Amino acid sequence: MTSWTEFTAAAPRISEVFVRRHAATGNLCMLATLRSDGFPRISPLEPRLFEGELWLVGMPGTTKFQDLQRDPRFCLHTATTDTHVGDGDAKLFGVVHDVPDEALHQRWAESLYAESGFDLRGQKFDTFFAADITGASAVEVIGEHLDITIWKPGEPERVVRKH
Repeated sequence: MTSWTEFTAAAPRISEVFVRRHAATGNLCMLATLRSDGFPRISPLEPRLFEGELWLVGMPGTTKFQDLQRDPRFCLHTATTDTHVGDGDAKLFGVVHDVPDEALHQRWAESLYAESGFDLRGQKFDTFFAADITGASAVEVIGEHLDITIWKPGEPERVVRKH
């Protein structure tokens, strides 16, 4: 599996698009999970990059986190409002694993508070998911064509140009 730090080294172009779009939307992404009946679910999420990992953490007891407890596969898509995708977009595919490290949770909460003022310090988290990235893609509009960058573990990024 691939941590965020490993991903940025292996897929610099896609990770740059992801970080740019993530910041531009106030950290909002759309998370795809699988419901218990097998159908997909799309939910908003504000993932955070912290200590070299991509964290999918949020309000406890939500169905998206119940989905991930049952089936750890996900897709994370940067929120896009521009139908021309002028600033690009990115998708990350992977699986999550729960990290029950309370000291880490508190460092994460302290960092969140310092960055945003949102106070989760002292809260106990039911689940604290780190993302292992198993694939990714990004789309960028370059002049009159699209560049679609694709990455899989163990391979370099490759670009498919669409005219």
